[in-house]
Amino acid sequence: MSVTAPSHAPAPAEIRFRKGRRPLVCVTAYTTPVARIADQHCDVVIIDDGVGPALHGLSSPMATSLGMMRLHGRAVVRGLSHAMPVIDLPFGSYQESPRRAFRSAVALMADTGAMAVKLRGGAVMAETIAFLSARGIPVMAHVGGASRADRSASDTAVIGPGEEAVRIAADALAVAEAGAFALVLESLSAPLAAAISAEVEIPAIGYGVPATCDGQLRDADALLGPLDSGKIAAFAKEVRSPPTE
Repeated sequence: MSVTAPSHAPAPAEIRFRKGRRPLVCVTAYTTPVARIADQHCDVVIIDDGVGPALHGLSSPMATSLGMMRLHGRAVVRGLSHAMPVIDLPFGSYQESPRRAFRSAVALMADTGAMAVKLRGGAVMAETIAFLSARGIPVMAHVGGASRADRSASDTAVIGPGEEAVRIAADALAVAEAGAFALVLESLSAPLAAAISAEVEIPAIGYGVPATCDGQLRDADALLGPLDSGKIAAFAKEVRSPPTE
């Protein structure tokens, strides 16, 4: 049974419009109770492929399946009213071709109620992002961090100056120009993230990055302890969405 998208959530175009305005507050979530908490404080909730290691004991997000994404996507969207749900296309579901990516995206969005998909990859995925965007599939891009082949549940290395930084900056420009409405920058140094954020015309959301971007992404599981105890962790204070007037 499919799930209906949140009725009061911002559209991808509204998220894109936030570039240079109020910072975006984003978290990952995998369950309905966590989604309900996040919905009170966040602009975007991402069901990402980290659910495999986090909840299913997998050694890498690469092993996360479409079935897992579908299951947890439905659970999260049921808990949302105001935050926009974005769901990851897992490894193997989109790299083969733009048409394969389109089929995967349509199926996940229809089954879960997600309002956009997120996919990892830089310039090599620009054609796919353009293909999806032209056919009405909003795409959040994701660059930086460890490569898919090297990813584990504990990758934390920060990317600073050097050839890799040049490549990531080029990747960010490529996916932005291809039509992504927002961009996640993972595990970059503050200067590199700030430079990319200033260069691209879409919101750049830092994940494991100091607050030098247009928004921040945090793992909701890292916030649950502080939230349950009635206290807010220091880094959580940085990313809470201010109350609307």
